[in-house]
Order: sequence, then structure tokens, then C-alpha cells
Amino acid sequence: MKKATLSLETLTCPSCLQKINNAVKGLDGIDKDSVNVMFNSSKVKVDFDETKISVDDIANSIDKLGYEVKKVQVK
Repeated sequence: MKKATLSLETLTCPSCLQKINNAVKGLDGIDKDSVNVMFNSSKVKVDFDETKISVDDIANSIDKLGYEVKKVQVK
């Protein structure tokens, strides 16, 4: 498992947080218990199985919701 932190443009409301949380948790290869969408810092932290999904796939799923991913860090 790899850990990713995705920095977003801004989160403006709690429903934005919930939409992103649900979308990321719905992706194959995501450790659903690890998903943490942080409203105040506009970041998403997630653990993922790099054999099933790439960090670009995660970022693209967030972008498709209308939230721009500005920066990605993977450990």
C-alpha cells in the first residue's frame, strides 16, 4: 500500500467534502478506512494499492467532480 496526499484548490462546504469522500471510497484499490478528506486544509489523504489504481486515477476522479487537484504527494 502507498499513501497519497492530494491538495485541492479549496473545499467550500461540507457537502463538497462528502462528495469527494464517497467518490474516493468507491474506487477499486482504495483502503476505505484510510480516506480522510480535510475541510480546513483542502487535502485528501488516502492509502491505495498501486497494483489496482494509480494516484492519477484518484486525482482524475476528484477532478471529474469539479474539484481541482493542485498537488500530489505519494509515499
